[in-house]
Parts: sequence; structure tokens; C-alpha cells
Amino acid sequence: MKSIRRGQRIMTLFIILFIAGMVVLVVKIHSESSYYMSNSDDQVLGKVYDRSGDVLFDDSGTEYEENHFLDVGNLIGDAQGQMTNTLVARNIDKLNNYSFETGLMESGGKAAIYTTLDHYANQAVYNAYQGRNGCAVAYDYKTGEILVSVSLPSLDVTKGYADIENFETGTLISKTLYGTVPGSTQKVSTLAAALEVMGADTLFSKSYTCTGEYINKSGDTISCHNSSGHGTQNIQEAIENSCNPFFAQLVEDEDLPLDGIKNTYRKMGYAINGEEQTTIDIDGIICETASTTLENSYEFQTQWGCIGQGDTLVSPVQLMMWQSAIANGTGKMTMPHLIDYVTDVNGKITEQAETEFSDEIFSSSTAETIRQILLTNGSDNYSYSISGYTIGVKSGTAQVKNGDEENSLLVGFVDDSRHPIAFCIMIEDKNGGSITTEEIAKTMLDALCS
Repeated sequence: MKSIRRGQRIMTLFIILFIAGMVVLVVKIHSESSYYMSNSDDQVLGKVYDRSGDVLFDDSGTEYEENHFLDVGNLIGDAQGQMTNTLVARNIDKLNNYSFETGLMESGGKAAIYTTLDHYANQAVYNAYQGRNGCAVAYDYKTGEILVSVSLPSLDVTKGYADIENFETGTLISKTLYGTVPGSTQKVSTLAAALEVMGADTLFSKSYTCTGEYINKSGDTISCHNSSGHGTQNIQEAIENSCNPFFAQLVEDEDLPLDGIKNTYRKMGYAINGEEQTTIDIDGIICETASTTLENSYEFQTQWGCIGQGDTLVSPVQLMMWQSAIANGTGKMTMPHLIDYVTDVNGKITEQAETEFSDEIFSSSTAETIRQILLTNGSDNYSYSISGYTIGVKSGTAQVKNGDEENSLLVGFVDDSRHPIAFCIMIEDKNGGSITTEEIAKTMLDALCS
């Protein structure tokens, strides 16, 4: 009798375990079916839209006008697997029009990603490059919504990859996400470090003389773009003149110890002297973070790095994000996002973006001082070329390819509560054509603010 009861208990336990296992299996299949179906040969994917409902991705074979997707091709991507760090590749499961309940692939399903992008503005910026290479990114520094993200060269994904061996280098990536030599836009970071360590009163009391070049304390020469020099300047004038000798002397100043620069840089997200780099996650898309070498305040490499050359690399996205910490006056970056909301196969909203901020990267007083410096620079030097907007701005020229070419950069923000836009623009090989970063900025802002 006891053996029968024992057998019944064992059988009951097996039945319970079997049922529990089946429940777990069903839940697993239900939760993961979308992922596996979206990566199968039978996938039927939904669309990606811009903020106004314009289509940015459509895998259905529908025909669109020539180069409809060209401006966003290497950011939005496709389902072909050639580009991995794109919105579609990183979020393909969200686009799957598969219903587990019906077991059908539904071509009429409503799975979709609605982005923050403005397709009209992206196309305007793309066209403004006039065939030149480079990139531009802009977002709402209050909400974090990415409005523009253009990278050239790009591709129309509907044309496929039959000619991939002839693609220009950089065609299959969005350059906004990867480190580039920042040139004198880096001086904003060094300015932030000086303000954090010295305070505004001490920094503004400093003046250094530029004769066209500066022989530093190690005997190395720091050259100025103005061979005649800028004379004696304060920090406002040095930012406006983008004076290398001034910043070399600032880095050497005893009131700005190298550890103070390192501390601020690290808070801003730099990996220093070979430290492990982190990444910025933008809806699954990976963005590189800044890096530099800072070893000795008196040596060329460190001074050159603080000026934006040498080993210093920063992604355009991160340059833009630092502008948000300045424009908002908080010292906290607004974290960027591309996805506004996601709907499933039944049209139900399953994800909704929320605005997020970083930890403080520098104090609010530092942010406000930089803000005023950049606004003054904008008023003094850019009111004509970027007319119609109150902007804070810093330009930069970056020597690349062992000094054989120079890239032109522009970072800044619009000081307008109606259009809180921060941006970074880069033109590669600036001497290879007549287009300027200011012209692209004007085109972009006109398109976004009209």
C-alpha cells in the first residue's frame, strides 16, 4: 500500500513537472517567436517612419522615388545583414509582423518603429553637402530626440549591394557614431576643465600672448593658424580666435594641474591614456566615446591633445551631447534617442521613449559660463553666415591623414526655447570644395525651424 502511494506521489510530481515545463516552453516560444521569425527567410517586416509619418524603411518591395532612402541609408539600414550598427539591424524583432496566436505572417500587420527623425531636414542637409563627404547630427537638447543624422557617402538600400566592392570607404557606417579628430572643438572641453579647476574669475583674469607660435616648456613648437599671431588675449578672445598658443600656455599654467584636466575629461566621458572605453547606447545602436592621451602638461602631445589633435578622438554625437549640457545650463547631457515609439502587429504601442539625462559632467556654473562664451562667439562671428538664429558655436579644423588633409567641424546650439537644437557638423577635406559648415548649419536650421 505504501509503495502504491509512493508511486502515485512520484507520478503526480512528474505530471506537475511536465505541465510546468510545457508552460515555460509556451511562454518562451511566445516571447521569442518574434525574434526568430524576424530573422527567418519567411519574415514580413513592418516599416520605419520619421516623425511626420514619412517612410524610412520598407522591406515589402514597394517602389519609392529615386534615392528616397539615400540620406538615412547607413543609419536606418535594412534587413540584408550588410550593416550591423543600424536601427533596423539592432531592432529587427520590433518590426516583425508575426502573430503567435494565429500562427500567421501578416503582411497587413501594424508592427512599426516611429522615429524622431525629420526626413525633410535630413534630405536638405544631405543635398547641402553637394557630393562632399562628412556627417551632420542634430537633436532637441531638451528631449533628446535626434532630428538629423546624415553621413556621407551613403547608399540607397533598395538598390542592394551588387556593386559593394566599389563602395567608397565609410558608405556602410554612420560617421556620426564613430570617433573623429575634433580639432579646435576640443577647446570647449579644455575650457570646461579650466573653469572647473580655476573658477571663472581666475580664468578670466588670465591672459597669454600669441606671436604666431609658442615654444612650450619642453622646447616643442605649438603653431597658430594665424602666422602673425593674435597678440595678448583673454579666454573669450582665445575661443573666438581659436588660438592654439593660448591654450598651450593655459595647459601649462600652474593653476590648472593636469589631474584637474583629467578629472573633468573623465566626467565628460573620455578614456585617458589607454583606459577602457565605454559606449553610448542609442536604441541598441552603439556610439563610440572620446579618448585622448594626457601625460605631461609641458609636452607637445598632451597640449596638442587638449587642443584637439594628436591622439584625441570624439564622435560627432558626443560633441553634440556636450552642447546640450551647456545649452541647458545644467552640466548634464540629454541622452539621445531615435525611437519615439514602437507598435506591435496589432498596432498596440509597446515602447514609448522617455527623456533621460546623464550624471553631471561639470557644474551648472561652468555650463552657464561656457554658454555665454559660445553665445558671444556666435554673435560676434556667425550672425551673418548663420543668420536668423541666436546660436552658441565653436568651430574646429582637424588635421587628418598625417596632416595631408583638414576636416572642418562646427558644434553649437540654438538659444531658443521654440527650437532647442544642438548640433555637430563635419566636412571632410575642407579644401576640396567650397561648401562650409556654416552653410550646412544654416540649411539644417532653416529646414528644422521652418
